[in-house]
Amino acid sequence: MLDLWHDSFYKFVQVDDPEQLASDLTDLCTRSGLRGSILVAHEGINGMLAGSEAQLNAFWTVLHQNPRFTGLHPKRTPASEMPFKRLKIRVKPELVPLGIDGVDATSKTGVQVPPSEWLDLIHQEDVVVLDNRNDFEARIGTFEGAINPGVKKFRDFAKYVLDHQKEWEGKRIAMFCTGGIRCEKASAWMLDLGMDVYQLEGGIMNYFLTAPESNNGWVGECFVFDGRVSIDAALEEGDLSLKAVNEQYGDVVK
Repeated sequence: MLDLWHDSFYKFVQVDDPEQLASDLTDLCTRSGLRGSILVAHEGINGMLAGSEAQLNAFWTVLHQNPRFTGLHPKRTPASEMPFKRLKIRVKPELVPLGIDGVDATSKTGVQVPPSEWLDLIHQEDVVVLDNRNDFEARIGTFEGAINPGVKKFRDFAKYVLDHQKEWEGKRIAMFCTGGIRCEKASAWMLDLGMDVYQLEGGIMNYFLTAPESNNGWVGECFVFDGRVSIDAALEEGDLSLKAVNEQYGDVVK
């Protein structure tokens, strides 16, 4: 097996100078010989990087010297070949655009549910299980019994929640997404609505890293936004291609 790994990570944290942080991260990733993408905003960072274990560890050694990111650790999964063509680090207004102004995910979030407790939670009668990803992602793979809101993009998720808020009164909402970032942003807003919100800690990727391969409640594969396209619960790359995904679901990946 090649010494090639994929690290995904994010953190909601106040960043006063996103342009400077983006410049520093560009220098660090270039020196470390990494490829991938990182988004930087006033609300934090969201990234995916790939390289050898030594290259990735060198990146984290330096990043952890920044007090804002000391406790940030990646979800590391194997790659059979380099999943990125280049390094892209960009400054954005938001890490993930929910489409609701004033949502502050740096100060609050829903209850983080460890993977070991997730299946027990989502089988409770008073729990609504929401797949907080795009429609095509949920159709490729999801947790058994989860609701697919059928959204084309994350900005559509808020409307779905508002349309169903009344029928969920008295229920707990358990959400999951690929790495956790969409759930964390959405849960900060849903808490303001007075909803009882829970989210899978570290997302599906963290669940795959810690849950047993069998009897884990997952059906299908998980779409990932890199050259691997999808992986299964055993962290093995699937047979999907971007061309096949776009042909089947209508040009959903650019």
